[in-house]
Amino acid sequence: MLIGYARVSTHDQNLDLQQDALKKAGCEKIFVDEISGAKSARPGLEDAMAQLRKGDVLVAQREEKKVGFRSLQDSMDTSSSGGKLIFHVFGALAEFERNLIRDRTNAGLAAARARGRKGGRPQKLSENQQQMVVRAWREGTPVPDILKAANISKSTLYSYIDKG
Repeated sequence: MLIGYARVSTHDQNLDLQQDALKKAGCEKIFVDEISGAKSARPGLEDAMAQLRKGDVLVAQREEKKVGFRSLQDSMDTSSSGGKLIFHVFGALAEFERNLIRDRTNAGLAAARARGRKGGRPQKLSENQQQMVVRAWREGTPVPDILKAANISKSTLYSYIDKG
């Protein structure tokens, strides 16, 4: 049985093209994910893998459970020895590329920190404003009043309280 798997990285992208190609290839069941390739949890892929039985072919990604893999775009089929070799080479290259991206990102972050830059979102309130809202909280001002006056969320207020 051919079992299809389609994935897009964001909700803005469209799965129709992949699903149409999988149907045209003869996939009897198609599973989908709308999740980044960097994420390890992929419910659609997990469901597809659970459906696979010996002799089935997963038309998408990964080779496990003694099943074949066929990529429609790249004309790769792991039910042959050559296809298995190409699949493993591509997998090694993908892992290498992912590691390069991670290393470059970490190096960039380290360089930015060395220049005194901090990562993350800018603070909603200045240091002085943060001290004022914490002081108001300690003096017994109702939390909803503080939140409204400072235009911050409850979690932001409590992070300032924990920090100070």
